[in-house]
Amino acid sequence: MIYLDHAATTPVSKEVLDAMLPYFTEKFGNPSSIYRVGREAKDAVNESRATVAGLLGASPSEIIFTSGATESNNIALKGVCQSAANILMNTPHVIVSSVEHHCVLDSAKYLAKSYGVDVTYLPVNKEGLVNPEDVKNAIRDNTAIISVMYGNNETGAIEPIAEIGEIVKKAKEERKKNGNALPLVFHTDAVQAFQYLDTNVDTLSVDMLSLTAHKFYGPKGVGLLYMRKGTKFYPQQQGGAQERGLRAGTENVPYIVGMAKAMELVKADIENYKLKIENLRDYLIERISKEIPEAELVGPKDSEKRLPHIAAFLFKRIEGESILINLDMLDIAASSGSACTSGSLEPSHVTKAMGFADMDAHGAIRFSLGKMNSKADIDELMKHLPGIVEKLRAMSPIK
Repeated sequence: MIYLDHAATTPVSKEVLDAMLPYFTEKFGNPSSIYRVGREAKDAVNESRATVAGLLGASPSEIIFTSGATESNNIALKGVCQSAANILMNTPHVIVSSVEHHCVLDSAKYLAKSYGVDVTYLPVNKEGLVNPEDVKNAIRDNTAIISVMYGNNETGAIEPIAEIGEIVKKAKEERKKNGNALPLVFHTDAVQAFQYLDTNVDTLSVDMLSLTAHKFYGPKGVGLLYMRKGTKFYPQQQGGAQERGLRAGTENVPYIVGMAKAMELVKADIENYKLKIENLRDYLIERISKEIPEAELVGPKDSEKRLPHIAAFLFKRIEGESILINLDMLDIAASSGSACTSGSLEPSHVTKAMGFADMDAHGAIRFSLGKMNSKADIDELMKHLPGIVEKLRAMSPIK
């Protein structure tokens, strides 16, 4: 199989699996238990926490292990808003970008519907980028949390998080000067960005950051939420004192160990790895752009503003799903956008927010590369893709 859908998920690397295996069998204890196997498990969780904190430029006490980024994003928005409502004794305001993953957008919608929270959806330009000035202009006295993703999972657009972070920092200072006691929290979903970009939380000036392990060769079902010390937050899951009382439930020890190992491996070779994937992405973009008429690259044209592993195209006058089915018959895997929404018949909310017509948005295909890919994979794809597109356009009623 030629696998070109690494933004959806990645295989667990052998080194990660090897690190995890002892915690399924020999070191199987509950970290809350005081006897030896429990202490071994607790030590493993503590060591993993210290590892991931160091890679993010954070303190171990600022890391909450979760079941993945969906949970991390949910509890970030909901936990901050509930705390803010208690401080305000009124409904808070939330700012999110219009191109966020659905777990952020749906959390915002839930807060609006269930608690009357006011939500501002930031627009993006034709390349899918948020204007930092729009963030500045959207902040109100009752704004509790701002959530803008670091790298878009559908288009690869890299949002100006550090620039937005500086704006938020100044807004916090202004708020303090004016005697406004409501904290202002800046959150980013860095799921697609961690393995390629600088995710130091101080460099980015973020208060919260979400990650999930399966996007960078770790296991599915484990993630983290970085939460800066002092951030006001109401826990969303009760029933135990785990994670400093912020997220109840027995820790998933082997998966936490696996996540820490995956993060360590990714950061150890980030420059070489990044360069290899960038070169493959540029080769893929060049070939599709030259060899397939009416194939429009989606997202930033400047490669510096695009994640190294994602190349998304709109193939006009045909359905993206039809392309995927034809590729699948050749054992080539790609995606029509986010893995969480690729089963939907609706055009992507991301391409719609970027101003594309529904008819064109239906032809969106995302190719996302990983360490198992080579130039030969791109060559094999391009043996077939132009012919598939030509065949489907000949069948299309849209001329």
